[in-house]
This record gives sequence, structure tokens and C-alpha cells, in this order.
Amino acid sequence: MASPQRQASLGSGSDSGPQNVAVGDRKRKRMESNRESARRSRMKKQKQLEDLIGQVTQLQSSNSELTAKISATTQNYMEVNSKNNVLRAQLMELTDRLQSLNSVLEIVEEVSGLPIDIPEIPEPLRQPWQVPFPIQPILANVNMFEC
Repeated sequence: MASPQRQASLGSGSDSGPQNVAVGDRKRKRMESNRESARRSRMKKQKQLEDLIGQVTQLQSSNSELTAKISATTQNYMEVNSKNNVLRAQLMELTDRLQSLNSVLEIVEEVSGLPIDIPEIPEPLRQPWQVPFPIQPILANVNMFEC
């Protein structure tokens, strides 16, 4: 049930004096102001949501590009590393051949008694180049950047 004051204000309308009109007018203006404020607040939240969705889309696109670049770089690294391993194997084989040929020349020099100019094997060939740290491929996981 309505309170006695409220019943009086909700009366038949015969009590509508200038004071009641002013109170009703203020109430109506306040309600309109609150509605407008709520509308602005909803619009602001909608704009923020749209901005965040755009940012997510842009970040996902950047993430995809970076993932593709990482994959391409990893593939390139693996190819270069493979070629490097082939070259190292060739270096070792050629070094062994050179040492064998020098041994043959030394034997020929001893048997024939003729002086033969035997070139010295360069230091880098006697001790093949060693990496100061173990070779470990850098592999990128495609899903490592996704949330």
C-alpha cells in the first residue's frame, strides 16, 4: 500500500499547486537527465568495446605475421645449418686426404732421397673449427604466442 504522503501527492490532481508543479517539474528534468546520462554511458561502453575488439583483431594479425616470420626464419636456419654440417664434413674429408697425400710424399722423399717440398697443413685444418657452444636449433612453436 502507498504511504499517506504518497497518496496525497498522487491524489486526484485538485491539490496541484505551484509547489507541486515545481517538484514534479524538477523530478521530470532529473529523470530526463538520468536517462541521457545512462544513454551516454552505454554509448561510451559500446565505443570502448568496439575499440578493444579492434585492438584484439590487430594484435591477432600481428601475432600471425610474427609466427609466419618465425617459421620462415627457423626453416632458413635449419637449411643453413644443414649446409654448414655438409661443409664441415667435406672439410674433414679433405683434411684427411691432404694428410694422407703428405704422408705419401714423405714416404716418396725417404725412398727416393730427393728433397720434396711438402706444404705444411694449416692449423685450422689440423684442428677443425669448433663452435664454443653446442649447436642447438631454435624451434618456434606456432602456438606459443596464442592465449
